[in-house]
Amino acid sequence: IVLPTKDEPRWAQDEQRFKDALKDSKYSTEILFSQGSSAKEKENVETLISKGIKVLIIAPHDGAAAGAAVEAAKKEGITVIAYDRLINETDAIDYYVTFDSIAVGEAQAQYLVDAYSGKKNVPLYLYAGGAFDNNAFLFFEGAWNVLQPKIADGTFVIANSSEAEALKDKAQLTRDELGKIINQVTTNWDPNEAKNKAQTHLTAVGKDLKGDVAILAPNDGTARAIADVFATDGDVTSYVVTGQDAEKASVQYILDGKQSMTVFKDVRTLVKDAMDMAVKVLNGETPETTGTYNNGKIDVKAKQTDVIVVNKENVKKELIDSGYYEASDFEGIE
Repeated sequence: IVLPTKDEPRWAQDEQRFKDALKDSKYSTEILFSQGSSAKEKENVETLISKGIKVLIIAPHDGAAAGAAVEAAKKEGITVIAYDRLINETDAIDYYVTFDSIAVGEAQAQYLVDAYSGKKNVPLYLYAGGAFDNNAFLFFEGAWNVLQPKIADGTFVIANSSEAEALKDKAQLTRDELGKIINQVTTNWDPNEAKNKAQTHLTAVGKDLKGDVAILAPNDGTARAIADVFATDGDVTSYVVTGQDAEKASVQYILDGKQSMTVFKDVRTLVKDAMDMAVKVLNGETPETTGTYNNGKIDVKAKQTDVIVVNKENVKKELIDSGYYEASDFEGIE
């Protein structure tokens, strides 16, 4: 198993879940981290190939650059399962295990739409993940599906992206058009970059684009960084900010009223789906799939996992009662 970096809570969590999932199985696994480097990722895959692996589960750091690594595995007859992030422009992937990434973006956007139902001219600040990650495109595409009609009808006014403003009348964006917006508002999944962008954006606008604002933040780490910046601007009276991954720090932010929601992707389910798939392959069976994703070269068979919107009202039910976290991890759980 090759994961992108150990420095983000999300991936460290996945590592533990993978270890737990294989505890009672006859199969062994090795988990390596690429630490945000495509070169290290390729080296990790080569190391595992040399150890005689039968199945490679890989969450790529960069969905395009990982092609060479998985092609090397495929040449050795290894089954390749892309995990959580798709690998693009290669026919060397057998399966893809994923959350429905377009549904994630749609859920984030719908939360903003519901929060400002019946309002007009609400300043909308758009932020995106890293352009190197195919999921960033899918998240933004999903969000645009829901936000664009509400931009067109005057509910929202785009505050921080001239590229999005230029495309605001287009319901469906091409990948190039999505790329133009993403490159302008990318956080690169980095909270520091998100913080700097938010500061730059708030400095650049007048009071008419402050007041009560809506913020599309792509994940929890960037959401907290962006929220902190907006919270310190005297002309911002309130904000609704989205998130993703149900990181502990963000769950506390939600309980404290500093972050509005997060999209909970139950990694236990994703890990289980990936492991079930791997074990089926090892047993000579055909894994179950629920759809396909085109990666620019082929339609990759995929198993999709549902996502859940979590806010202050249902934190306890979805994250504590389900056993994902302990109530003692947080202050203010009722």
